Amino acid sequence: MPQELTPAKVVIVGAGWAGLGATYHLAQQGYEVTLLEAGPYPGGLVAGWKTAQGRSIEAGIHGFWYPYRNIFALIAELGLKPFTDWTRSSQYSPAGLEVESPIFQREPFLPTPLGTFLYPRFRRLPLSDRLSALPLLYAMIDFDNSDDAWRRYDPVTARELFKQFGVSARLYKDAFEPMLLVGLFAPGEQCSAAAALGMLYYFILAHQPNFDVVWCRGTVGEQIFRPWIDRIQQVGGRVLTNQRVTDLVVEPDALGTKPKVSKVVCGEESFAADAVIFAVGVTGMQKIVNTSASLRQFPEFCNLMNLGAIDVLATRLWFDRKVTVPLPSNACFGFDATTGWTFFDLNTLHDEWRDEPGSVIEADFYHANQLLPMPDEQLIAKVHRDLTTCVPGFGAAQVIDRSVVRLPRAVTHFSPGSYHMMLPGTTPIQNVFMSGDWIINRHGSWSQEKAYVTGLEAGNRVIQQFGKGTPASIIPIEPDEPHIQLARRLNQAARDWLGNFLPNIWLP
Repeated sequence: MPQELTPAKVVIVGAGWAGLGATYHLAQQGYEVTLLEAGPYPGGLVAGWKTAQGRSIEAGIHGFWYPYRNIFALIAELGLKPFTDWTRSSQYSPAGLEVESPIFQREPFLPTPLGTFLYPRFRRLPLSDRLSALPLLYAMIDFDNSDDAWRRYDPVTARELFKQFGVSARLYKDAFEPMLLVGLFAPGEQCSAAAALGMLYYFILAHQPNFDVVWCRGTVGEQIFRPWIDRIQQVGGRVLTNQRVTDLVVEPDALGTKPKVSKVVCGEESFAADAVIFAVGVTGMQKIVNTSASLRQFPEFCNLMNLGAIDVLATRLWFDRKVTVPLPSNACFGFDATTGWTFFDLNTLHDEWRDEPGSVIEADFYHANQLLPMPDEQLIAKVHRDLTTCVPGFGAAQVIDRSVVRLPRAVTHFSPGSYHMMLPGTTPIQNVFMSGDWIINRHGSWSQEKAYVTGLEAGNRVIQQFGKGTPASIIPIEPDEPHIQLARRLNQAARDWLGNFLPNIWLP
């Protein structure tokens, strides 16, 4: 076969949203794609599996928010119907129910952020405390997700930002920090102000419906990833599990410019590669750098060893009786000083448990450092006790089965000062590209949607490099509302004007 007709070989490392997204599109465009997953199941953090008793479990529950436009488009293309209807949610503290959120798209439309401010039903938080958030609107306007904005806000902690803008102590404790604990998975003093603003704007503030969420009617692995992988294999992609990447074979470019990879090494086995896409989390990438003599030559890869990751604990409890849970999805704060958690009524959300005679509850804990060393019995007793504080009916129920999944260093820690250690989509190796929810890009999305988008972006970079195939269409986030666009233009003009007259004597 003439060389020009031989399809380029692309090796993709990591079978989560980013890796599957890149694999699917490149396989459709005629590339010879091999997807390598270190674990026994494709799916990364959202892979599901069965217990010895045949019960479905997964590494935590993952929601799909209103602005996940690219994921929803993919699901439609695959012809899947995995999601629940839009659900309401509530928030609990040790004092009981704190706030209930409506389905925002069903409320009368108000310009951002008025709907988010007025429609949630707070039980104890006074209006005076909620009004103390108004000065923070300037930071929301000033932070436009640009590189310059990230560099200004990233060195500052989220807690410091809220304090500087006059947010009341009670509003911070009862509203903002709980959002950080379940959105960025860490307390405010350990979160970057830039990441906090980006996350809060994308999920909550940009448009009134953004906080609306649907859930899978089973595990994401069963409902989405398994049929998606079947489709990938139908179009020619190859998915291999239990393949842990240990090194790359990097060769100088013939013209003496940027080096390039020729092989991906997994222990004793290697895979020829014309291009490589990394689609793993921070911890996975650090493990690869630790074993790869080739990647350790590059400061950019060495620097990412400074990035952190956060421990997660996922528990699933089966009870001997049905307990009425007012809403299916719930966030909790104040039970542990630095830990947030969520619990879900799986009898309502998952088809598998709809007719179960007893309650099935998923409880997931974030920034769970102090919980992971505890024995299972002690953990389950704590979860049962905390659930009873929120929903007293659990006090009379007995746990008849349980699952405990410990996930050390599982999710990205967007700590203050971490931005300049993260990698963009391109690397110093000409045919190596990056993807994942921790990769720097300008799309503006977060979490699973960002991982999927960066996977498509990495695939498009391969297409651009080889000049073969049609780039994936990436749906941008919904534009800012007109008054926000105007405010941002005026703010940027003021910044530019002041910069011409005032010396730059302040820290960024």
